Amino acid sequence: MSALTTEVVTLLDEKPRLIELLGRIQHRFPVLQLAITAIAFLIGAVTLEGFASANSITSLLILAALVGLAGLGQTLAILIGGVDMSVANFLVVGAVFATQITSLHGVSFGVALAILVPFTLVLGGFVGWVCHRFAVDPLVVTLAMGTLALGLMQIQTEGTIAGGAPEWLMALTSLRSTTFGLPFPPILLIWALVIVVMTVFIHRTPVGRRMLAAGANGRAAGLSLIKVRRMWVIVFALSALCAGLAGVVLAAFSGTVNTSIGGPYLFQSLAAVIIGGTVFGGPGDYSRTVIGALMLTVITNVLIGHGLATSDQQILYGVVILVAMAIYGRGRRLGDRV
Repeated sequence: MSALTTEVVTLLDEKPRLIELLGRIQHRFPVLQLAITAIAFLIGAVTLEGFASANSITSLLILAALVGLAGLGQTLAILIGGVDMSVANFLVVGAVFATQITSLHGVSFGVALAILVPFTLVLGGFVGWVCHRFAVDPLVVTLAMGTLALGLMQIQTEGTIAGGAPEWLMALTSLRSTTFGLPFPPILLIWALVIVVMTVFIHRTPVGRRMLAAGANGRAAGLSLIKVRRMWVIVFALSALCAGLAGVVLAAFSGTVNTSIGGPYLFQSLAAVIIGGTVFGGPGDYSRTVIGALMLTVITNVLIGHGLATSDQQILYGVVILVAMAIYGRGRRLGDRV
């Protein structure tokens, strides 16, 4: 065999190994998504005036934080093998508690928040119990519960959901706000703390590890004495709570509240979770959702700067979800490997 032939054979052998190595790296960390985000940002910086300015970058981070916070509970739901379609309505619930409930019933923001927490936990926990107890698809149950929660809010507001956020609350997301004297709004610090807490919760606590096990293979987890039903209750309770609290932040960002305020964030949060690389039943974690939110925000804003319409944005989210599911769906399910 000649030296040239030997070299060709060696290259052919190394190519699959290189692809396999890259696949392993991508499986462990979403390098591709980070690269796409960086490229999209560079394109925006070159083609759009002021895109790379400090205010513009802060605005991008605020928008990504809203998507990331809306996708917090969605991440947990998908990790356990479900999906939460009530996110949009629970965002409205949280926004109403922060704006209208305080004025209608003459209670302070702290009292309204103290009511919001058990309200969302009970409704969300009931969803998890029903889904696991009766083997019902979470897609159906969460849609129903979201509608119920929104209806309960409309009863409290006498059929009208339209409120305004107070100035102090709007300061959470204002570009003019500072955090401990530093030139960025408090929402970015809140998001950073949430990222740290979620990372510790998912990977370093017994509840988080049991949740991952229950999502990977519920039957195996049950045989390992993990109370799978309890995990479902906890996950969907936390999902509803996180969406409600994210609604408070959304009210601060929007300034006003209506029944459609949470709509755009349902598919944005779902897209962020999926394109970040978290798949149904695991593997994945919240850091991937953060990267997905940043990627989606940068790409969307670059395209908007070049004239992207709202309808085009919806098409983009759909295409992104389909492509991501096609890529990550090719691997063998985690549950089949447990």
